[in-house]
Amino acid sequence: MKEIVSHLSKDTQLKELVDVLEFPLVQTHTDGNTYLSLLRAIISQQLSTKVAKTIYERFLVFFDNNPTPQQVIKASLEELRSVGLSKQKAGYIQNITLFSIERGMEYERLSKMIDTEIINYLTEIKGVGKWTVEMLLMSNLGRLDVFPEDDLGIQQAMMALYKIDNSNKKTMKQEMTRIASAWQPYRSVACRYLWRWKDQ
Repeated sequence: MKEIVSHLSKDTQLKELVDVLEFPLVQTHTDGNTYLSLLRAIISQQLSTKVAKTIYERFLVFFDNNPTPQQVIKASLEELRSVGLSKQKAGYIQNITLFSIERGMEYERLSKMIDTEIINYLTEIKGVGKWTVEMLLMSNLGRLDVFPEDDLGIQQAMMALYKIDNSNKKTMKQEMTRIASAWQPYRSVACRYLWRWKDQ
């Protein structure tokens, strides 16, 4: 923790956050249920936290709190939609489930891959984008050096903190990446500081 704080404090703007905010939770190990974490991420997309939580809880109850790929693959599109999922998200969940059974996404398997390999591997699934996998890397897989440049919260926080011009999205992202390069190998932690600062 001290090493991470010391490293990130070299960035004078970020140091302002590090000095006043509580050190964010850093997961270096997880329950390893990558499949369930990916399903939850898909369910939560473009929904408020409250609505996403309600639908996810209904989803769990439907499968007796143990939605294994073997159970979910047996459910029809209509049954998945009955818990509150849109037709599109129900389809994405079927895609993830089939991929999990046919190709595998066990924690033990993914933990041996580097971040870019995991992103390339899981974005083969229709409905799973780069941002979703980056969130998975930061949470379920406990990776410390992920920088989700497409995350709106990170963009807004960096624009405010570093006075970045957002009139051109390409140059904005280039500037974000340049600034974030100084945070390596702890970009995930820096992003958690930025999210927390933005929320407050």
